[in-house]
Amino acid sequence: MKLPFAGRLLAVAVLAAASAALPFSSAQADTPQKPKVALVMKSLANEFFLTMEDGAKAYQKEHSADFDLVSNGIKDETDTANQIRIVEQMIVSKVNALVIAPADSKAMVPVIKKAVDAGITVINIDNQLDPGVLKSKNISVPFVGPDNRKGARLVGEYLAKQLKAGDEVGIIEGVSTTTNAQQRTAGFKDAMEAAQIKVVSLQSGDWEIDAGNRVASAMLSEYPNLKALLAGNDSMAVGAVSAVRAAGKAGKVQVVGYDNINAIKPMLKDGRVLATADQFAAKQAVFGIETALKILKGEKVDSGTNGVIETPVELVTQ
Repeated sequence: MKLPFAGRLLAVAVLAAASAALPFSSAQADTPQKPKVALVMKSLANEFFLTMEDGAKAYQKEHSADFDLVSNGIKDETDTANQIRIVEQMIVSKVNALVIAPADSKAMVPVIKKAVDAGITVINIDNQLDPGVLKSKNISVPFVGPDNRKGARLVGEYLAKQLKAGDEVGIIEGVSTTTNAQQRTAGFKDAMEAAQIKVVSLQSGDWEIDAGNRVASAMLSEYPNLKALLAGNDSMAVGAVSAVRAAGKAGKVQVVGYDNINAIKPMLKDGRVLATADQFAAKQAVFGIETALKILKGEKVDSGTNGVIETPVELVTQ
């Protein structure tokens, strides 16, 4: 039934009043929605990244009115091709910000450039993208994370106090093409050189338990006088602990790690692992998300020295 003109006018007035009473976002169809932030991590088989994801999800739950979160990870630490595909999917789905822990410091840069060119705010966490490659692509991506070299040096210095000059040690490095693996190795070496301890072997354990175990076993076999194994993360340290036990050298070969994951805590307590470094996994993604949201709001972000926003790292011995 058609309303008479006066009735139609009254209906329009009522609707207009109702619209005015609604929150602005409901009343205005063209109001931008809350930003969508994509968190792209490395291997979700690594407890460190599960803790990182849990921290990000908890933060989003507390700030659900401020942003939406999409989180993704890859099946293992070296699955760079899949991480590239995930970033491409995030570009297609038009996320507003991308917070990424890159599987490879150099190989990920071209797809990161695609994201930047698409107008996405990109924040780098955990493993720093190669500054030289970023420069060659004419892009700048802030890195929010700890000083890995400093963290590893703290662990190495603590280990050095249990050893003596001339002792032999081996370093189990993460994925060798990643900046954080290189930085942690450099920190371990700094501490060993200062204490005149010999690094007789350096091999990659790909950040993973099984690979760490294989590398540790090979080192223990090749260098029977080895006094310690310095692992670039706790997953590889867990593998090294098993190798030390299998070689019958428990208590004779020290093991140190990096990350302070839950799996390492009982080993710190009973002495199977001497020390690790805590870089606060649950907060790392949150630091990155907070930085991204500030940039999206147009707020000024202090990007520190060389685009690095440094976060805490601490020595853990028990």
